[in-house]
Amino acid sequence: MPVSDARAPLPPALVLDRSAARPRTAVLLLHGGRSEGLEPPPRLNLAAARMRPFTRAVLRATEGHDVLVGRVRYRHRGWNGARADAAVDALRALDELEQLAGSVRVVLVGHSMGGRAALTVAGHDLVRGVVGLAPWCPPGEPVGQLADRQIVLVHGDRDRTTDPQGSRDVVRRARAAGGDACAVLMTGGDHAMLRRAGEWHSLTTELVSGLLGLAPLPGPVRRAFEEGRDPATSD
Repeated sequence: MPVSDARAPLPPALVLDRSAARPRTAVLLLHGGRSEGLEPPPRLNLAAARMRPFTRAVLRATEGHDVLVGRVRYRHRGWNGARADAAVDALRALDELEQLAGSVRVVLVGHSMGGRAALTVAGHDLVRGVVGLAPWCPPGEPVGQLADRQIVLVHGDRDRTTDPQGSRDVVRRARAAGGDACAVLMTGGDHAMLRRAGEWHSLTTELVSGLLGLAPLPGPVRRAFEEGRDPATSD
């Protein structure tokens, strides 16, 4: 049986869905995972499949704007405590993107564990905004890295996997740290984003386009940033 070489180079963390000859901006999507799990994500990965409609929606919304669109590839299925494996891979993907495209404005779109990873690495020089979809926000998560960033966290009120109150808490503390942040509550939304799926997709693309500067932000979110409050519930 061949012995694996521990010194073998790591596989790329950045997977491109659309490249651009001279990208001005970029979107990276981060799917969910588990709290623990050192095994690689499975080939048939439901967490990754949940993000494919979002990738397609972002690709359509940014067509013709020289926007690079990609995904973060995880080496491990879980967050794994202090290892924060998903965040480590997200940082590697951002570094690889910088080597590939230079200093481009990046918006991160992360679901569940991917939302936690996106928030954790938001201090990277490339990152200007984060869209967190039902993000996993444990109590006491650091928020200093969210200063001077634009953060929108969208959470369904029927989510039984991650806590909408965690999103509100991160938003409140991010504002105090100097970030533009708001939380949007999706009435009837669940963690898998299957209920009102079309609205999850359309809101995400509107937020991405707004944070990239390709279009105005949705009015309630723009006013929430200006006034330092959360917008009305998305009915």
